[in-house]
Amino acid sequence: MVCSVLEEMRIRSLGVIDDAVVELSPGFTAVTGETGAGKTMVVTSLGLLLGGRADPALVRIGAEKAVVEGRVAVPAGSAAVVRAEEAGAELDDGALLISRTVSAEGRSRAHLGGRSVPVGLLAELADDLVAVHGQTDQQGLLKLSRQRQALDRYAGDAVAVPLAKYTAAYRRLRAVSAELEEITTRARERAQEADMLRFGLDEIAAVEPRAGEDAELAEEAERLGHAEALASAATAAHAALAGNPEDPEGIDATTLVAGAHRALEAVRSHDPALAALADRIGEIGILLGDVAGELAGYADDLDADPLRLAAVEERRAALTALTRKYGEDVTAVLAWAEQAAARLTELDGDDERIEELTAERDALRAELGGLAQALTDARTEAAERFAAAVTAELASLAMPHARVSFDIRQTEDPEGVEVGGRTVAYGPSGADEVELLLAPHPGAPPRPIAKGASGGELSRVMLAVEVVFAGTDPVPTYLFDEVDAGVGGKAAVEIGRRLAKLAKTAQVVVVTHLPQVAAFADRQLLVEKTNDGSVTRSGVKVLEGEERVRELSRMLAGQEDSETARAHAEELLATARADL
Repeated sequence: MVCSVLEEMRIRSLGVIDDAVVELSPGFTAVTGETGAGKTMVVTSLGLLLGGRADPALVRIGAEKAVVEGRVAVPAGSAAVVRAEEAGAELDDGALLISRTVSAEGRSRAHLGGRSVPVGLLAELADDLVAVHGQTDQQGLLKLSRQRQALDRYAGDAVAVPLAKYTAAYRRLRAVSAELEEITTRARERAQEADMLRFGLDEIAAVEPRAGEDAELAEEAERLGHAEALASAATAAHAALAGNPEDPEGIDATTLVAGAHRALEAVRSHDPALAALADRIGEIGILLGDVAGELAGYADDLDADPLRLAAVEERRAALTALTRKYGEDVTAVLAWAEQAAARLTELDGDDERIEELTAERDALRAELGGLAQALTDARTEAAERFAAAVTAELASLAMPHARVSFDIRQTEDPEGVEVGGRTVAYGPSGADEVELLLAPHPGAPPRPIAKGASGGELSRVMLAVEVVFAGTDPVPTYLFDEVDAGVGGKAAVEIGRRLAKLAKTAQVVVVTHLPQVAAFADRQLLVEKTNDGSVTRSGVKVLEGEERVRELSRMLAGQEDSETARAHAEELLATARADL
């Protein structure tokens, strides 16, 4: 049962297409038409809907923008629906409405379920909705990395589980190796940094500053520098409060307040208000006595020793030398010393750290070797099953004697990891180089498909791989853009038959020029231009009955009314119906 179905697309002002609607079958849809009619715009349009690059050159000449709208039926709760709803999209009767606009100036906008969304979100949904294959994808299959990815995808958890462990260990090894290299290659710089820190710490230790000492010394220096003035002021204030022994007749504040207090005490019993005032004057007298005593003590204790002042200034100079280098005040200097000591401990521990990192690196390399071996074993087992399944499919694609196999190998590298008793190169996906080989006929040595397969054979190999994938890792919709290029005759019939088989479990859309392929489609769409060279709404239509026979006749012989071609077209349709 098909999980998601691309029901239709509306294309406006894109390439040669003015305004057209493409209605697709949930099974096998073939898109045909003369060369240059705009068939590949179907592929281009779907690419835009799936977050592909927006090229302003695609906008039809004279138009301000190109617009592609698609309707995809999706089951509730699917990954695509969940992701779309997270972005604020709403379903329209169980379908996602996708829209992409490309302006002639190059601006691009995307909408999903009625909400404006980043183009990247459409690309995320593409992985769950559609697999697009074309000539560029065939070239991609020639890359060894793509071949390894295809094998890993087929193997499933057998490779995915050890690969996840391998990837985690590989990343940790890279981090450990980078730190180890940083420590060893920057040894001179780190030694210089350590010497600088030791010098600073020694300089601070020699002075032995205390937190807040600079502020205390500043206050003391200020006091010592004005000792005479301070002593004179304190003495004068004391005399004013408590009297001057050398002037017994002088009047002082304490005597005056005491007199006032005695005057009120004599009559305080007659008025509570006056008694309260007497108490307050008594308190003033006590306070004056305390202050006078402190002033006397201050004057006696005041140190006017110039030697002490010199010592204070010398100490301040030593602290200032530290604050110029290590902080704005002594507190900041002490904080720098604490940080420097911690950093020095770290630097002095480099040798120990190097030993730890070296041990961890060696352990990780050994672990990677074991995991790489597990990956090799899993890939080797999966490769046999994958190759056998693809070979069986090729037999159904008019390549009965072809044999597909995998070459799984490693490259010797003295800096690598040990796998199977050899030291081999390794990377983020293991130590294996995976290459798909093809022997097209008995007696032919297996060769890389890039060298051993013609264009038509490569198309069939790619289709066989996708059919095998459909049974293990299905994709809701497959779009093939002339995957049958370079193929004809019986092979073309077999490709049509296999596409029809694939369409039993997934939606298949094929842009083709081969009538043998189109005959197997559940629905055939014809793309045709008007006299002015554009494709209008009526230029993409579903072919039924006689119209389909005429189009297949044109595709066979280039002549729609050729009786021979018509007979052949009817025979193709009958053969396809019999198979289905």
